[in-house]
Amino acid sequence: MQLYGYWRSTAAYRVRIALALKGLAFDAIPVHLVRGGGEQHADQYRALNPLELVPTLVVDGRALTQSLAIVEWLDENYPSPPLLPASAWDRARAREMALLIACDIHPVNNLRVLNYLAGPLGADEARKLAWYRHWVEVGLRALETMLARDGRSGPYCIGDAPTLADICLVPQLYNARRFGVDLTPFPALLAVDAACAALDAFRQAAPAAQPDAE
Repeated sequence: MQLYGYWRSTAAYRVRIALALKGLAFDAIPVHLVRGGGEQHADQYRALNPLELVPTLVVDGRALTQSLAIVEWLDENYPSPPLLPASAWDRARAREMALLIACDIHPVNNLRVLNYLAGPLGADEARKLAWYRHWVEVGLRALETMLARDGRSGPYCIGDAPTLADICLVPQLYNARRFGVDLTPFPALLAVDAACAALDAFRQAAPAAQPDAE
């Protein structure tokens, strides 16, 4: 099992958390997203991932892309511990939170979008940061409201064990801190983040713990 990723990629971070929670060994293959214009654009990597993004998981010579698809594949093939709750409602809620992050926050703020803002669209650093912070804050406010509305029954987003929702939340909060987002308005999210930080799997998957960390 090989994981192509980048230490700061929040999408790759999600997959590393899932692998660590499952206790699965893998070979980490770094793909530097900045050096030399981005190693993800090389022909060899494009053959694995036509969208030229990370992560890519290769198992027995077959490549799988998109972090949430990878995480669910891992959960179906290595079901213990489960990354989705037992009840259909809670599974839908976990996916709802995960998709809010992966589809509504992350895509408008990832590296290629920020580079396009700064390049062809001519946005200066202040405007680029304003763009990033606006969309992150919109999404985090919604997540905070969801947790307050549901009333958490455990330390994680849903119950007493981390799920797909937590796997997406922790990397997004890491990225928000990188860009100076004020997280004090989101105490419920910070409480979940702290609970996850106490687990070995989340510490092992953290960007600073990766072999390609700079």
